[in-house]
Amino acid sequence: MANGRKLPLTSRVLIDQAYALDLIDQLRVTIPEEIKTANRVNSEVDRLLEQAREEAEQILARAQEQATYLIEERELTRQAEEMGLEIVRQSRTEGEGIRRGADDYAADVLSKLEVEVIRTLKSIRLGLDLLDERRAVPTVAESSDGEGAIDEFDESAGTEQPVRR
Repeated sequence: MANGRKLPLTSRVLIDQAYALDLIDQLRVTIPEEIKTANRVNSEVDRLLEQAREEAEQILARAQEQATYLIEERELTRQAEEMGLEIVRQSRTEGEGIRRGADDYAADVLSKLEVEVIRTLKSIRLGLDLLDERRAVPTVAESSDGEGAIDEFDESAGTEQPVRR
């Protein structure tokens, strides 16, 4: 509306041809460069995204490997501790068994030794008794010179031992 009058609308517009051709030439030069720049930027973004994805996958893989390693290490540590406790338990059990066996063996040896010592003591006592009996009977040489004659026996000693005067 120009000054209150209605202008008819038409589909035709007048433009300066030289100006329009100049704009078209500028667009022909600028748009392909802009498209190339946009394509380069898109390619760079795609490359950076792919690189970031690969790095993320590598980090995730390393984290999973580390987690698996730690879990396995922890399990191995747990198993080693269990084995250590079992070895200690078995060692104590075997040690107690060996100690009991050694005690039984020692008691058996000492009992046999006691029997032998008693038997030896009886033999010694019999030998001493025999010697005492021989000393109690005067020999011919002792009775002829008068020395060492036995006057009596000491019955208070529990055995008949001669008393010399």
